Amino acid sequence: MKENINKLYEAVEKQKTKFIVLTGGVCSSIGKGVLVSSTGTLLKNAGYSVSVVKWDPYLNVDPGTMSPTEHGEVFVTDDGAETDLDLGHYERTLGIHLNKFSSVSSGQIFKEIVDKERKGDFLGKCIQLVPHVVDAIKKRLLNFALTTKANFVLVEIGGTVGDMEGEIFLESVRQLKMQSSSMFHAHLSLVPYLEWANEVKTKPTQHSVMLLKRAGLDPDCIFLRTDKKLTVRTMKKVAVMCGVDQDLIFQVPTYSPIYKLFVDLYKQGLHEKIQQWFGIKNPKDSDLSEWKNLIKKIVKKKKSVRIGLVAKYVASSDPYISVIEAIKSAAYACDRDVEVIVIEAEKLEKEKISSSKSWKELKSCDGIVMPGGFDNRGIEGKIKATKWAREKNMPFLGLCLGMHIMIIDIARHVMKLREASSTEFDKKTKYPVISLLEEQHKVKEKGGSMRLGAYPCTLISGTTAYKAYKKKLVDERHRHRYEFNNKFKKQFEKARVVFSGVYKEKDLVEISEYKLNEFMVGVQFHPEFLSSPLTPHPLFKAFMKAIIEKK
Repeated sequence: MKENINKLYEAVEKQKTKFIVLTGGVCSSIGKGVLVSSTGTLLKNAGYSVSVVKWDPYLNVDPGTMSPTEHGEVFVTDDGAETDLDLGHYERTLGIHLNKFSSVSSGQIFKEIVDKERKGDFLGKCIQLVPHVVDAIKKRLLNFALTTKANFVLVEIGGTVGDMEGEIFLESVRQLKMQSSSMFHAHLSLVPYLEWANEVKTKPTQHSVMLLKRAGLDPDCIFLRTDKKLTVRTMKKVAVMCGVDQDLIFQVPTYSPIYKLFVDLYKQGLHEKIQQWFGIKNPKDSDLSEWKNLIKKIVKKKKSVRIGLVAKYVASSDPYISVIEAIKSAAYACDRDVEVIVIEAEKLEKEKISSSKSWKELKSCDGIVMPGGFDNRGIEGKIKATKWAREKNMPFLGLCLGMHIMIIDIARHVMKLREASSTEFDKKTKYPVISLLEEQHKVKEKGGSMRLGAYPCTLISGTTAYKAYKKKLVDERHRHRYEFNNKFKKQFEKARVVFSGVYKEKDLVEISEYKLNEFMVGVQFHPEFLSSPLTPHPLFKAFMKAIIEKK
């Protein structure tokens, strides 16, 4: 195995791939994903090719079986990998498509090692974290670099320094740095501001770096996450106490919109200093003109729209982060500000339409987005909201489960099939207008077993969807087990439902439209995964235009 890794090292060195590894300290959720995206944007816009890997220390094989409240949204790639939401940040900002090799968990690595051991691949050796697990991690990264052929590969390590489960990844970085001169280690740390003392504190950062040093790592660069501008004196203190060149210490302020961070890091010279560290003699400048234009659009005073996101999870926006970002991007492209109101579906189910706060919020909206999800909690509330939008001709966009809800509403309240439902919610329903995919009947394992990834969708000319996309064939990403039941197709068409997009190979409905409304569209896929700030998804943009025209 060692000989194999040495050959991989040689091949990567010959290819001249450069690695930037980002660790985090003090606490989680301080913006490692955003910082990786920002760094990648500066390098990409300087003319370099960039790709990203996320190392997650959890023991799940992937986040696909986790609750969105536990780990946030599950982001899906073209090749059907269920990944961490940070891959969504990377794709949206960098304008690249990642794959299953961009998402690595401890669970994946351990499963790989144990499977090999069971086959006898280790020739009877005692399997250990070092070297076997660490070597597997290193091989994953080196193979990724050789496959992508990117100039820069950025690696984010999930969690924080000091987490027990993350130690094998830190050891992997230590060994990689020993054998490669093309490994730049950056560390992001929180610098808290104590209001009662009127000062920022660098001690948490010092302790965070101490933990790194105990793991055999000396960071080459430190990013200081702060809500208050740091003085030169503070920066000098961090440099001395952490043993890092002051020229490679950067401030990461809190910004809204977040894209302002790109410009701030540019002004601090991040892109040039990284190039210089790698020995690039004539550093390239980074062109942020597109992002600066977007920032101007966002901050400009303009009319606003209110979008109701009728959802199951309301404690955090993380379960719907791609949907919310897609709504915002469409609004900015249409020269509008946007307020996204997350409305709890269960409350719509239980409360009176005439007087409750949740229903008042819904009625105040200019359009409704019904996101994807699973299970039957809040389903009746979602059906009520969809019925209300249809009857009031309010622009409606249903995503995956959202399309199922739209179909059930039309079946029950337009076609008078009162007991219509999905077999996901009622296995004995008299009218299973949504049912389990045929190939799903034999599936027993939950993880990675849905219809996942990108599939082609053929559009019908003259429909709302065709007008939005302006082309006949599109690829969209899926994550579901249930589909529209074609046995009811003719009945729905008589009720003025147009199935404007289909997956021809298996004759599966991809897009449904209710023609009696100006904009009522449901899609089986997740268009939010292919939307970005600079190129909003066509369906979200069409939805936003419909709202503006109606207003």
